[in-house]
Order: sequence, then structure tokens, then C-alpha cells
Amino acid sequence: MIQDEMEQLKDNVASDRVESFSQQVTNLISGWSKDFLHGTGVPDTYIGVINSIFLSVILVVLVYVMQTMLRKLITVILNKAVKINRLTISRHLINNKFPKYLAMIIPISIIKGAIPIIFNDFPVAMRLSLKVFDLFFVFYFMWLSVSVINAFTDTLKTKDNFKDKPVESFGQLIRIFVYAIGAIVIISLFIGKTPTTILAGLGAASAILLLIFKDTILGLVASIQVSSNDMVRIGDWITMPKYGVDGDVIKINLTTVKILNFDKTITTIPPYSLVTEAFQNWRGMTEAGGRRIKRAINIKQSTIHYVNEEELEHFRKIQLLSGYIDERKQIIDSFNDATGADRSLPLNGRNFTNMGLFRKYVELYLKNHPQVHQELLLLVRQLAPTAQGLPLELYLFTATTSWTEYENIMSDIFDHVTAAVPYFGLEIFEDVSNPLRMCSAKTDTEKMPVPVKK
Repeated sequence: MIQDEMEQLKDNVASDRVESFSQQVTNLISGWSKDFLHGTGVPDTYIGVINSIFLSVILVVLVYVMQTMLRKLITVILNKAVKINRLTISRHLINNKFPKYLAMIIPISIIKGAIPIIFNDFPVAMRLSLKVFDLFFVFYFMWLSVSVINAFTDTLKTKDNFKDKPVESFGQLIRIFVYAIGAIVIISLFIGKTPTTILAGLGAASAILLLIFKDTILGLVASIQVSSNDMVRIGDWITMPKYGVDGDVIKINLTTVKILNFDKTITTIPPYSLVTEAFQNWRGMTEAGGRRIKRAINIKQSTIHYVNEEELEHFRKIQLLSGYIDERKQIIDSFNDATGADRSLPLNGRNFTNMGLFRKYVELYLKNHPQVHQELLLLVRQLAPTAQGLPLELYLFTATTSWTEYENIMSDIFDHVTAAVPYFGLEIFEDVSNPLRMCSAKTDTEKMPVPVKK
């Protein structure tokens, strides 16, 4: 107990000494300036006001010079760090005005100590100036903190592991936290209460705060879910028909997700829409390295028939089919001989059809196409017949995901397949209800090298 009292007494003595020293310095500087002004002929009536103005001018010049020198020094140090250690954060600190704010630390300390000296003769002005200084210091703390946060956020955006992550959302969250602390401290300075008292009062107004910051809270939760579940990354191509979205994600933050559509318009949606609404992400297609083609042509069913020997010889001239025809013919002949099929009718036993040969040709053509992805699924299949004919669907993936190259490859493939149809004695279904189109189709068909069925 006695020891505690002794320590407290020592602290009080030390505090009194500091205050005494501070007062002595204040009196010394103030007395020097007054003596200087007396020497210049300033009347005693105005000596106090002019003394305060005179010291204020000296303080402003001193602070400006010191802040400028420190800012340049810090900038040089950070630039050296970028060149020597390749610290990218140093460059981002410079871009976010960190040297400017950091260089204000010593000048701010000087201002704090100079206020009692400048307003030594004006107690009311001194108290008001100290209050303004406290408010300014809170803003300064927020500026410095936000500068560091922005620098870290910009640095993470350049890292390969974080380029496609919603780093901006978490940066915004930290900035909001800093602003909230600053706002509480400022309010406490105005009303003369401690920050803990204000926080206790905010608890009663939590419902109102939740209503005001509803979008921010929902955005925060959505950003965490999107990031943790890897649902969307910056640069992903997504489609959301409900919002007219069809393009690349360019920005994700707490309140908005920006999508640059392919028509160069920008759509903005709330982040929680990515959690509550259905959307399509094309990232899997991009990572797979192939883009799907799923399209059918309709074959006129009345043109499908069995192939006779003369036609088969014609089809053997097609290089892609010659080996397949020879191998398949051995299998068919062996089966027919084993079953004793009556070959006077093609309906008996097994036989080639022009549709089957065409389907195989298209399959072999795609398997030998240099721009078709051979490691992904490739199908040439018949769908259910419709009033528009028998659909022959091509299901494959291109070896590129570029939209322009994809469209060119798909067009080339269907140009070839469509042009190959008449060589198999088949026809593509067309609406011939228009007499002009019917005449055109007839004329074009007459020019096609179709094998004659006998």
C-alpha cells in the first residue's frame, strides 16, 4: 500500500516537472516573440493578438517546410525499396499518398505543442484550437489508415492468387470499420462522452442501423459466400437472363457486381443476387479449353434408303470411308452368311444405308478435324424424327474458346457437312411452301452429283 502511494507520488512529481518544463518553454518562446515585436514598435494594446498571428505564421511555414522535406524523403525511400527489393506495395503506397500522410506525424506533434504557446494569452481560443486539433487528428488517423488499406488491396490485386478474388469487398469492409471508429470518436469529442458510452447507446439503435446498412451487410455475407465457395471470380463469363447479364465480371465489392456485357454495356447487380438467384458461369468451358457445338441438320426421311453394290463402290471413293466400308462389309457379309439371309431383298439380314454411311462420314470427318477437341466428348447422333425430318445432331467441342474462332470453326464444319449431304443421296429438309424457293431447290438439286439408285 505504502509502495503504491510512493509510486503515485513519484508519477505526480514527474508530471508536475513535465508541466513545469512545458510552461517554461511556452513562456520562453512567447516572451521572445513579444520582445521581438516590442522592438519593432508594436503597441502594447495589440501585442497579444499580433503575437499569436506572428507565431502562427512561423508555425505554418515550419510545418510546411518540414512536411515537404519528410514527404520527399519517404518517397525516395519507398522508390528505392521498389528498385532494390521489388516491393510492389511500396509503389502502391506512393500512389495512395502514404508519404504525404506519414510525413505529417512530426508536424502534427509540433502543432499540438505550439497551440498553448500561440494562444497563451487567449484561454478560450486555446481550448477551441485543441478541440479542433483533436478532430483533425481523428481525420488524419482515418486518412493514414485508409491509405495503407488501399495500398494492400491494390497489391493483392496484382498477385496471381488474388487477381480473381473479391479483394475489393474485404478492403471496403475494413475501410467501413475504420470510418465507424472515427465517427464514434468524433461524436464522443463533440458531446464530451467516452466512446464506450456511445457504443452502448448504439446497441439500442441496432435495428435502425441494420435497416440503414442492410445492403452492405447482405453484400458482405454474399461476398464471403461467393469467395469461399468459389462461385464467381473477376474475369468469369456469366449469364443471368433475369437481369440481362451476358458478359465478363469486372468488379466485385460490398454493394455491387459489375459485368461488362458483350455489347459493351455494363450491368450492375447486388452481390447477394449471385447467392439467391440462378446464374450460369462459363469458367468450366474456359478451363477445359474447348467450347461446345450442339447443332443438328434435318434430313428428309424419304431420301434414306439401303445402299446397293454400285452405290457402295461410289462411296468407296470417299477416302475417309473406304477403310470403314471394307471392314464393315466383312462383318455384314459374315453375319448374313451365318444367318442364311436371303440377299435378293436388302431388307433381309444386315445392309448399308446411305444415312448410316453419312453419319459415319461426319464422325470420321470431325475426328480428323484439327480444330476439334479430341479429348472431349464427340457425338454424331440421330434425334427423334419430327415433322421437319430426321435431325442429325453434331455434339462436339472446338479446340479453342475464342468466340470469333469458335464461330468460324462451327461455320466451316456445317458448310462442309451441308455440302456433303447430296453425295450420299440425301436431302436436307426445307420449307417448300414458297414456289420460288421450291424452284430454286429443284434447280440446285439437279446440279448435285447424287449417286443414282437402281
